[in-house]
Amino acid sequence: MKSALFGLLLALQFLTRIPIPIACPWTPETRRWAVRCYPLVGLLIGSVLALLAFVMHNVPTPITALAVLSVWVTLSGGLHLDGVMDIADALGSNQPLARRWEILKDPQIGSFGMLALVFLLAWKGVLLWALLAYNAPWWWLVVIPALGRWAGVALLVLTSCAQQKGLAWSWQQSLGTLDVVLALVPMALITLLVPSLALMGLATAVFVGLSRWFMLRLFNGINGDMVGATIEGGEFWLLILVWSWWQFATVSPLGI
Repeated sequence: MKSALFGLLLALQFLTRIPIPIACPWTPETRRWAVRCYPLVGLLIGSVLALLAFVMHNVPTPITALAVLSVWVTLSGGLHLDGVMDIADALGSNQPLARRWEILKDPQIGSFGMLALVFLLAWKGVLLWALLAYNAPWWWLVVIPALGRWAGVALLVLTSCAQQKGLAWSWQQSLGTLDVVLALVPMALITLLVPSLALMGLATAVFVGLSRWFMLRLFNGINGDMVGATIEGGEFWLLILVWSWWQFATVSPLGI
């Protein structure tokens, strides 16, 4: 039980800017529990976003959407956006594999990275605006950050690291397929209340499979940046799907 609690605190320290003034032990057991708690942290973030959207429901929708997006980025400290920018710079360079890895490690952000950041945030903001304008139920805003973080867990556990060093490789040494399954438990419990959430889980699994293929093909493995980019990409993917289902489905498969 103590390891599980420390794991939750580690996940909060690693994934958010919420101040946790506790020194948590860095052991294989606490790392396993931290990864299992990633979706729980996502549910916490999503709950804050949904509460903010509810409080601001009488505010003009564009302002509410921008406020929600701002808090979304602030809570995570923009941690995962850095991975998106690094990958965009590496791929935009159109260089051989070795050079792409050098660009990934470069702390400087190039033009492709800045463009990726601007367009990602713009699209997320517009999709939030659209969904809020359609008065979509609040639960989608709660679960998207959770499923996005589960996508990062799945990629980390199921895809080999390109190099036997770095934070991602260090985490991998403690993890197995069981951790991916256990990380889904909170979402499975919510599915009992919202059965259509299973469709979003399936869509997330498809996104993980595509991301895994993409990273192996272009980089021969993953690193921490790619895990973070998968979290951001998973959230974006789910926003698009929820908007599509809400906008175009005659009978919504989500029941919304």
